[in-house]
Amino acid sequence: QVQLVEAGGGLVQAGGALRLSCAASGRTSSGLTMAWFRQPPGKEREFVAAISRSGGSTYYAGSVRGRFTISRDNAKNTVYLQMKSLKPEDTAVYYCAAVERSVVPDQEQNYNYWGQGTQVTVSS
Repeated sequence: QVQLVEAGGGLVQAGGALRLSCAASGRTSSGLTMAWFRQPPGKEREFVAAISRSGGSTYYAGSVRGRFTISRDNAKNTVYLQMKSLKPEDTAVYYCAAVERSVVPDQEQNYNYWGQGTQVTVSS
């Protein structure tokens, strides 16, 4: 089993920045593909970004590319999502997800483990 704990959400003005973190614990020795998804109010959960087990490959949704950066520190079993130039439409609950193999990164059904979510609110 893998446990994921997110941190770093909050309230920020449009144009501002936030950094989310997701710490993984448990069975992490085989390496995890990790991703961020988000669920805006009243909408379906959607893919945001993913990073390969080595950290050598990253993937982004078109709506965040160029504004968000996903990274990882494997020594700390932690993945980060640096969010800049935030917009009100980025308001959502952000979820960290993980799986112990390489997967098609933007499909939520490919992920076995999920965090509890952290709220990000961007005011206009």
